[in-house]
Amino acid sequence: MRIITCPFGHGGYTKLNRKELSMKKQKNSSSITGVLASAALSRAVINTSNRFIYPFAGVISRGLGVPLTAVTSVIALNQATALLGLFTSHIGDKNGYKKMMLSGLLLLSSGMLLAGAVPVYYSLFTAMFLAGFAKNLFDPAIQAYVGKRVPFHRRGLAVGILEISWAAATLIGIPACGLLIDRFGWRSPFFALAALAMFCGVMVFLFIMDDSNENRNDHNGFKLIHSLRELLRSRRAMGMAVASFFASFANDNMFVIYGPWLEHSFHLSVVALGMGTAVIGVAELCGSSSIAVFADRMGLKNAMMAGYLASSMSYLLIPVVGGSLYGALAGLFVVFLCFEFSVVAMISICT
Repeated sequence: MRIITCPFGHGGYTKLNRKELSMKKQKNSSSITGVLASAALSRAVINTSNRFIYPFAGVISRGLGVPLTAVTSVIALNQATALLGLFTSHIGDKNGYKKMMLSGLLLLSSGMLLAGAVPVYYSLFTAMFLAGFAKNLFDPAIQAYVGKRVPFHRRGLAVGILEISWAAATLIGIPACGLLIDRFGWRSPFFALAALAMFCGVMVFLFIMDDSNENRNDHNGFKLIHSLRELLRSRRAMGMAVASFFASFANDNMFVIYGPWLEHSFHLSVVALGMGTAVIGVAELCGSSSIAVFADRMGLKNAMMAGYLASSMSYLLIPVVGGSLYGALAGLFVVFLCFEFSVVAMISICT
């Protein structure tokens, strides 16, 4: 008997006896649990790889013997890889999201290994390009994969769980990188992240179903230019793109300077800088968890609008409270809490 189900919903069940229904629910539950666990771990590693350079930009620049501005240029390149998403996101639609995720993790592992093994500026340049490219392969793929399998009224919960990976990166990943740098030198996080990326690839291979044949019939005639034209005609899609750009612009400006700011203004050590970053991780955990718990009830659009309004006001706190270390950390907490809440709500809508 063929049964159509959704992992978080009730779907269109045909008649089943209680035992069969219970077994089917257990299977779906374990399946989506494996997907979310492997995806969240993978995104935590990807996000750590993309973000740990921010607070330790000064340490890495001294290790390479280059100016701080050279490292911030690498950060700019890393962010610019998001533009490649216009040309790569459709690959998963056509060839399967699992392949896209595995490709991203392989690129990430290769880039991190290169930066650790060959400690020159252009290795870092290449590694951060590949890290950004890997993120822009993996993130659209897992969001689309989940979006196809989770009904919209449960989307906030599913995406909120996935977005906890941001918090894991800053709450666990970046402090761990600080400890590694303090103990083994600035190159050590690159080797650790390369190994973790390979482990995540194994997890994705084992727990995420191969979907390469699901969309083949729907996308035989897929044309990139045609799809981009359709996207540009959509007021909702372009509105989200513009909102996302300006929100990210504001947040990334804060992220790129907070490490050197705390280091120079309050004379923090490498370990203390990593631990201070955990404040941001806690804020992001609270933001993602709030979306998972409340957004589906209050409405995703209302949640997004409230989050962006709060974000705008939170940036104004920094010049007021940033004169002391505790005030600076409190201000960063509020900024990243509001931003995380708003951006996870926006991603949930976009799926």
